[in-house]
Amino acid sequence: MYSDRVKASERLVEAAQDLLWERGYVGTSPRAIQQRAGAGQGSMYHHFAGKPALALAAIRRSAQELRAAAEAALGGGGTAYGRIEAYLLRERDVLRGCPLGRLAMDPDVVADDALRAPVDETLDWLRARLAGIVQEGVDRGEFATGLDPRHTAATIVAVVQGGYVLARAAGDAAAFDTAARGLLALLAPGGRATADTRGKHARTEAADAASEEGDA
Repeated sequence: MYSDRVKASERLVEAAQDLLWERGYVGTSPRAIQQRAGAGQGSMYHHFAGKPALALAAIRRSAQELRAAAEAALGGGGTAYGRIEAYLLRERDVLRGCPLGRLAMDPDVVADDALRAPVDETLDWLRARLAGIVQEGVDRGEFATGLDPRHTAATIVAVVQGGYVLARAAGDAAAFDTAARGLLALLAPGGRATADTRGKHARTEAADAASEEGDA
């Protein structure tokens, strides 16, 4: 019985995550969550006091997942530049947008201190994590000594979020890739990595062309 309850609560949280990502807070009704989760009304209100409590659990889960995905790239070995590159170019469902970034633009989430808190905390963590890596790069001579870590970290986050918006507007994930690689070219130490980045971009275009030919 207990395991069934745990499974139901997990399904409800996952369903709320997906619906908040797709529809926003207002568009995510309790009935839609129940239908997506395959759970009844009684089950939902057994585990959660109401929609706000379930939405908060879902937002917290999305925040945890974003941190884990970012840390998987940023926490790897190698140069500061390489870790930032790994973060910018990591696999993403670009056309769906950033689950937290979309919530940050949701007026109902922004207006609620409790719902907004996990979003703010995660973005603050991400900027601080990136700033620390940029500082490492400056200390090691990878980046120019005049590069401001906090400003650079904020720029990286802005490019990622803006890249999602551009990609969704164009209906093409390549818009995100272009923005990310453009930032990498600007950050590249001494122009060496700029050439590497261009080479990777060329290889990506070639691979995309080959894939399109295969589909045809």
